[in-house]
Amino acid sequence: MRVFYTPRYYADIGESHVFPIRKFELVRDRLLSDGTLGEKDLIEPAPATLAAVLMVHTEDYVSRLCKGTLTSAEIRRLGLPWSTSLVQRSFYAVGGTIGAARWALANGIGANLAGGTHHAFADRGEGFCVLNDVAIAIRVLMREGFIRRATIVDCDVHQGNGTATIFAAEPAVFTFSMHGAKNYPLFKAHSSLDVELPDDTGDVVYLNTLAHSLPLLFEHEPDIVFYLAGADPYKGDKLGRLAVSLAGLRERDEYVLKSCDEREVPVVTVMSGGYGENLSDTVEIHCNTIRAARDVFESRSQNSEAGRPEPASNRS
Repeated sequence: MRVFYTPRYYADIGESHVFPIRKFELVRDRLLSDGTLGEKDLIEPAPATLAAVLMVHTEDYVSRLCKGTLTSAEIRRLGLPWSTSLVQRSFYAVGGTIGAARWALANGIGANLAGGTHHAFADRGEGFCVLNDVAIAIRVLMREGFIRRATIVDCDVHQGNGTATIFAAEPAVFTFSMHGAKNYPLFKAHSSLDVELPDDTGDVVYLNTLAHSLPLLFEHEPDIVFYLAGADPYKGDKLGRLAVSLAGLRERDEYVLKSCDEREVPVVTVMSGGYGENLSDTVEIHCNTIRAARDVFESRSQNSEAGRPEPASNRS
């Protein structure tokens, strides 16, 4: 498999900020050090083009974002300090998701070590999300004729309100969000399917709820699935309010990815949120998503090899 990453995913937002922006680099480093990935498995994305971004976001918002003329109220709602590096990282993160989606369509699975910025609306950023990478990738693939339908499996602990709003009038895109009922945002949007979980939901209820809901999403017959593998349902997350274990989140990832694989639907993983009391736990959860994706990819390759007819010269 191939994983999209660039050091440009980093922006200087201050070391004390609640958003752990160093996690992108730390995930890359751990996956390389433990042998999950080699350098050859990493692809540096190109930044998204302005034309691609404008397929989702308004020209007014993007123009003021790039020029640094957002209002103080808009920056407060965004929750991140504006800088040229923030704009740059946002365009690169979108490019990574587009690249991973193209790879998935050709090879079955792709991953971006960033993305999942589902609180970004067409006309504004919100909740640490500047540009909606998944929405942009879907619009790009549809415009180019590579897909007709897409499904978003959003397992971040916070509802994907921006994504739900962007695609509210587009039945070709099925938006699914499984999130904390009492968590941010206070006022929820309407996804195609929303599943709300009470505080302190643990592994059994979390996984059973997902197992009940996920098969319904494939009735949409998507050409591709975008999986937001949020680390924030974790019991040790500062902003999560749920109680899912590291093992439970790994099982979640395996279930989603195997479900796509069994139905031969290409799948893209993006990182989404994660704010662990221990940053190392957040990094491990994100790494587990890539490990699960690798295992599914390797299993698919092995099965494909096993199913190939033996060359005639080797048969008696």
